[in-house]
Amino acid sequence: MSNIRITKQFSFETGHALYGYDGKCKNVHGHSYKLSVTVIGQPITDTSNVKFGMVIDFSDLKKIVKEEIVDVFDHATVFNKNTPHVELANELKDRGHHVILVDYQPTSENMVTDFAQKIKNRLPKNIALHSLKLQETETSFAEWYASDN
Repeated sequence: MSNIRITKQFSFETGHALYGYDGKCKNVHGHSYKLSVTVIGQPITDTSNVKFGMVIDFSDLKKIVKEEIVDVFDHATVFNKNTPHVELANELKDRGHHVILVDYQPTSENMVTDFAQKIKNRLPKNIALHSLKLQETETSFAEWYASDN
């Protein structure tokens, strides 16, 4: 049986700031992120299985990614908890804003690495995460490949 790659795309809006950065991204700003999630596995061959012929039901993959990434990061502001931005984060939280504190600089590179771990932890044993593409702008993105890690 052949291995097949299945990809599902997601969109979410997230703000962030890069503490210590020497450009515009040191300021709080946001992006309309696009996340492409590709998994790999063999289609189900059991004809009595309602998911016969599928590697994974797109709705099952959607549930995982929505719960781990989209529902968490959508319309949130992300800050590195190990910087003075934590003061701003606490002020925003006190005012009812959705703030996420992470233990890394919230660049696309670090976010896609974080997302990969979260998704891998939720996939069924027979399905592997193949790659992620996190698009920050129309022309800028970070990619994570299992084969590189």
